[in-house]
Amino acid sequence: MTDTMPDSTTDDAEPKKDHGVLYLGIDLGTSRTSVSASNGIRETIESFVGYPKDPVARKLLKKDVLFGLEAREKRLSLNLHRPLEHGVLKFNADGTEDAESRRAAMDLVKEIVRQARPRKDELVYAVIGVPAQAQINNKDAILQAARESVDSVMLCSEPFSVAYGLDMLEDVLVIDIGAGTVDLCRMHGTMPEESDQITMETAGDFVDAELGAEITKAFPEAQFTKQMLKDLKERFSTVDKTTEPIIVQFPVAGKPTEFDITEQMRTACQRIVPPIVDGLGKLIGTFDPEFQEKLKERVLLAGGGSQIKGLDRAITAEMVRTLGSGKVIRIEEPIYGGANGALKIAHDMPEEYWEQLK
Repeated sequence: MTDTMPDSTTDDAEPKKDHGVLYLGIDLGTSRTSVSASNGIRETIESFVGYPKDPVARKLLKKDVLFGLEAREKRLSLNLHRPLEHGVLKFNADGTEDAESRRAAMDLVKEIVRQARPRKDELVYAVIGVPAQAQINNKDAILQAARESVDSVMLCSEPFSVAYGLDMLEDVLVIDIGAGTVDLCRMHGTMPEESDQITMETAGDFVDAELGAEITKAFPEAQFTKQMLKDLKERFSTVDKTTEPIIVQFPVAGKPTEFDITEQMRTACQRIVPPIVDGLGKLIGTFDPEFQEKLKERVLLAGGGSQIKGLDRAITAEMVRTLGSGKVIRIEEPIYGGANGALKIAHDMPEEYWEQLK
């Protein structure tokens, strides 16, 4: 069973469960995977998994599997996997599960659970956030990958976990921007249904692709990789018109050369705003007319993509232009917002429910 919650929550200050259980909130993302644990540990790693290409690589690396930044830096010696695509496990063109991606996902979950440092005598119960409209086969694949590393697991939608973690469960819209998906969720005091949620692919990877296209158009001689673009976006992303110049270096025929990519960065980042506001408009326009204005005034901006400079103001301005009003609030912990909420869900779930899931 997934996306199921009790009717009431409990005070976080009053542990109501057996101390032999470690509760985990996991945000299993396309770009980053984060965990918040009931023992106070919080960790995040890049969602890369790498396996040595051959015996020479194995001898050099002295490891059977590498993760995160280390895997990315050693990628020339590895078969490198980013097992999640658009926030869910990769599947083949014929709809069958990609075996290599499943193996990489299992190892990624195992690693993030290891980083939470569970004791040998503890059971591990985990809540994992997934895109709002993840298909059943993808949810099942994630559950199966996780069950190799934890004793009991359930899934919830990523934007719901963000709202739950902040105790904002009524008259609120959540925007959760990851690398693979933008998830929108309408909260109105009950568990969100399918009609309350929208998933789009105009997210971080989309921005990277748009940035690459804009740079190629303006500076066709510049040489770069997808990872270089991602790194630049994470450092300089902005939609502000008054931002300082963004001067970067790209090789040109082997020679480092400076380029001003300010306009290209702003243009690429700005392109996620209209689809987000269009999605918000659909959720607002199909809601009870008496509560539509309340929704527009309580919009939470979460996820790694929420760190784009000026994005909260840009979405607010577009909402005012197209919907008449709006107010967007950026959450304080974009990297851990989903994991924190998932951990709170895990704490609040009745013990008997976890037993049923085992």
